[in-house]
Amino acid sequence: MNDLSLRQDILDELEFQPNIDAVHIGVAVENGVVTLTGHVPNYAQKIAAERAVKSVKGVRAIAEEIEVRFPSDFVVADDTIASRTLDVISWNTEVPDDRIKVRVQAGWVTLEGEVDWQFQKEATERAVRKLSGVKGVTNLLTLKARVNAADVQRKIEDALKRNAAVEAHGIHVKVTGGTVRLEGKVHLWLERQAAEQAAWSVPGVYKVEDKLTIG
Repeated sequence: MNDLSLRQDILDELEFQPNIDAVHIGVAVENGVVTLTGHVPNYAQKIAAERAVKSVKGVRAIAEEIEVRFPSDFVVADDTIASRTLDVISWNTEVPDDRIKVRVQAGWVTLEGEVDWQFQKEATERAVRKLSGVKGVTNLLTLKARVNAADVQRKIEDALKRNAAVEAHGIHVKVTGGTVRLEGKVHLWLERQAAEQAAWSVPGVYKVEDKLTIG
């Protein structure tokens, strides 16, 4: 697929998504590398735009430079954002709220602390993204380490074989402590994401180094 066709596919996908106002999003493509520019009205749309582009066949990499611009009369104070963040975390029964600390500066939320599972780390960030006034999220939550490297590797390899979206024979798994390194080649970005998610789903994994290439 040439860059011009890929750019049109991306524009069509952004327009297709009902939760994205794509009118102010710019798209440039060079050798399969996509650069997104412009602005959106909230952080959730920024994340949604990036996810939509990753789903398009032919995308090899993304440089995401979209800004979050709120209407000039819409300002939420940092202390209000911090309070709302603590509330949504405490309401989420999946997340151990007593172990999470929140910092907010100029609308940017930083999450710190320790959780037991990767899905808890992801659930916390997803909840915060949707809050009014949030311009970005830095997720520094860490996972408790409890690993047997050989057992972790076996479970990841088994999970990859079960996953219909992944051609497991092209992926090599290396485990050191709680760190998983994925190497090899996949055909689609979504396949790469599925492989990474499979690695994160195994208990004891606290870091995934995704070195998979797309081609």
